[in-house]
Amino acid sequence: MVRIAPWKMFLILAVCLYGFAYSAPNILSADKTAWMKENLPGWLPNKTVNLGLDLRGGAHLLYEVDLDVVFDERADFMVQDLRKSLRDKKIGYKRIGTVPKGVRVTLRDDSDPEAVRKIIRKNDSRLLIDTSSEEPPVITATMDAVMIKEVQDQAISQSIEIVRRRVDELGTTEPVIQRQGVNRILLQVPGANAEDLKRIIGKTAKLGFHLVGQLGARAAGERMLPYVEEPGRTLNVKRRAVITGDMLDTAQPSFNQSSQPVVSFKLNAVGARKFCDVTRNNVQKPFAIVLDEEVISAPVINEPICGGQGQISGGFTIQEANDLALLLRAGALPAPMMVVEERTVGPSLGADSVAAGKTASLIGLALVLVFMLMVYGGFGLMANVALAVNVALILALLSSLQATLTLPGIAGIVLTVGMAVDANVLIFERIREEYRAGRSVISAVDAGYSRAMATIIDSNLTTLIAALILFSFGTGPIKGFAVTLGLGIMTSFFSAIMVTRLMVVLWLEKRKPSVLTL
Repeated sequence: MVRIAPWKMFLILAVCLYGFAYSAPNILSADKTAWMKENLPGWLPNKTVNLGLDLRGGAHLLYEVDLDVVFDERADFMVQDLRKSLRDKKIGYKRIGTVPKGVRVTLRDDSDPEAVRKIIRKNDSRLLIDTSSEEPPVITATMDAVMIKEVQDQAISQSIEIVRRRVDELGTTEPVIQRQGVNRILLQVPGANAEDLKRIIGKTAKLGFHLVGQLGARAAGERMLPYVEEPGRTLNVKRRAVITGDMLDTAQPSFNQSSQPVVSFKLNAVGARKFCDVTRNNVQKPFAIVLDEEVISAPVINEPICGGQGQISGGFTIQEANDLALLLRAGALPAPMMVVEERTVGPSLGADSVAAGKTASLIGLALVLVFMLMVYGGFGLMANVALAVNVALILALLSSLQATLTLPGIAGIVLTVGMAVDANVLIFERIREEYRAGRSVISAVDAGYSRAMATIIDSNLTTLIAALILFSFGTGPIKGFAVTLGLGIMTSFFSAIMVTRLMVVLWLEKRKPSVLTL
């Protein structure tokens, strides 16, 4: 007997209500939607579908990461570690310096090359060690292929994460950030301005607090950096930072006592403890604040600073202070990034795509509605109502999930409009066959639903698997198509099996027909 439990009816109606309520903001004007977001409670439907770059317009930037900087930095750290180890072991050397992706040390004649090789292997067993036969011995240690790839992957992954944080702080939604090749990153941000993005992303924002070396002399482990506050002047600072940007807990723009824009920062527990120790041991000595290889400030330490808080000043404007605080919160890029390709997608092109997508969707929807009504009569009308529910549910889910709709995504919706009635066609044809075979109306309907179910599940499941594969292995537009296709399959299954069946059951209970016109 065809029958639906009351709680199932309530659940079906609740889902339908959700679909129409949460899809409604998408058909309202932008002004009304903005008013709803400002004046209505947050739990009420007020979200709309995010439009992708091809529909809304925005910025398309292709960056190239300067990986040579990363390898040079790694080589510099290797030199510092090896120099310290050699001194600790009292092994003499004439020269020590960097080579591409490695370090080279020239030993004294009385030094033991094997002892140096053991130290290098202990510091990092993956280094390739080469010892020359000349006198005095020269030992070169370079990264192997596995280590090189590991450094590259780590640098690109870190750059992508930092770029994502910076873009998200700008208030944009659903940016596309992907790795391309060995050292390139693709960035697509709907509704964003390319110049604003380049200003924020182009800075490495590598912050460090360094002790200042002796004036007029540069010892080992020190370097000369330009001093921003006094153009043309340089400061001799220790090469290794005592406090680094990753020890920052937060950074916010503010004003000092002279009403000048500054950046107030707070260190984490490790940074605060280290900052306290360094300032306590270096009272009345200058302390250089280095940002992207420039000294932006070099105040004298008047007293120990143990609260873990401080200010960075450097003659900033308000915008520069805001940008610097944002960059410090997001973290430093491991290497500079250069724009190698830039495109701006205008909103007019996106508007044309939206209009074309609407036209295609409406034409496809109209043809399906007319076909179902002509072929299946009253049952076709029920299928059309279920189709409307299906479209509303797709928009509601996209709005609730704040998913980004792209042009391929619209194609996925158009495709699901045709697929949405596929299950109903299978059911109605099966009902027609059972009724012609001599069954009663109710028995034919019952058999039609039960015997068509296996075929419906198989067809929808195989398509859903294909959508999952596209989402897992695809990128960009392919993912957008897979999302709308996958959601459309699930909503069309619900609308065909649940919504249409509810209307058929209510019709049977009210009319109790003895003849089936299908």
